Amino acid sequence: MVRRLPGLGLNAIAHPTDLLDQRSRNRASRAMRCLPFSEAVYRGLQEQGLDAGQLLNNPSKYQRKGSWYHNCDALENDLRWLICVGVLRREVDGQGLTSRFRLTPLGRQLLDDTPGLLHLPVSWTEALQHWLRRRIS
Repeated sequence: MVRRLPGLGLNAIAHPTDLLDQRSRNRASRAMRCLPFSEAVYRGLQEQGLDAGQLLNNPSKYQRKGSWYHNCDALENDLRWLICVGVLRREVDGQGLTSRFRLTPLGRQLLDDTPGLLHLPVSWTEALQHWLRRRIS
């Protein structure tokens, strides 16, 4: 959040974490828009959690754009990327981590605060930023 400093005509960041929060939200939003997952994926992850096998075997339900995954490793890589940007987390049961994924509060907030998020166009610069960030991270 940016606020105006009285009498100085300058903008200041209201709190140091606000800038980080916005950058995190932008990175997560860009990742969601660049990957081929439909809203059904994110809603399924929010409601009951899904595993990679369910996603891989149901492209007609879960594919939004582009080509679909040919193997589970490629799909898992994209799911792990969504974990890195804060959209997903691994589901935990009484015995530890499971093969299922769930939506994080940030992922829920992005979907709920921006209806049609997944239908927003991705510019070539955003696609390049997404690709570079994944290769560098």
